[in-house]
Amino acid sequence: MPTWALFSPQISAIHTSSILSAYNPNKPNKFLRYNKIVYPPQEEHEEPRPAFVCHQRTNIKYSPWKMWYIACLVRGMTVDEAIKQLKFVLKKGAKDVRETIEEARDLAIKRHNVEFGSNLWVAESFVGKGPVFKGVRRHARVRPGIVEYFHCHYFVRLEEGKPPKNYYLHAPKEPQEQLDDWLKQMRSRKIINSL
Repeated sequence: MPTWALFSPQISAIHTSSILSAYNPNKPNKFLRYNKIVYPPQEEHEEPRPAFVCHQRTNIKYSPWKMWYIACLVRGMTVDEAIKQLKFVLKKGAKDVRETIEEARDLAIKRHNVEFGSNLWVAESFVGKGPVFKGVRRHARVRPGIVEYFHCHYFVRLEEGKPPKNYYLHAPKEPQEQLDDWLKQMRSRKIINSL
């Protein structure tokens, strides 16, 4: 038996053990479980339940804090409008978001019985933090500096139907209602320890 065979487990782990321990192969999979839910048949008097599809892209080499702005941009838009807007966003993460939305649209047509891909809107769009790899960079006078390489996960849920008029403001008030509420709040003020 050659002597190198006795040390092969140690030799095979040289220069890779720390990298493999930093990388987490467990991708987030809870979000995709929503696609597997089977709902019971609806009654005639119930409001029709819109079809939806959840999709994700994991381990994107991009900062999750920068990706958050792009994810917020497309919320509440139709799929066609979101893809159109993302073509003009000059950020690296916009390409990944656009491709993920296009993949989700194709998935909805092929597997989730959605008839028209243009009849979908972005109901949810958010970002999760992925693995962070640490590296070393040279500074002056032979001092090392730690560099962090951030990754992120992007999640999107497309829903069938028309998007809401106000995505962020669910119950918008008319100007007169806002004035009445403000007047009511002002008139209900009280000076403490007064008559």
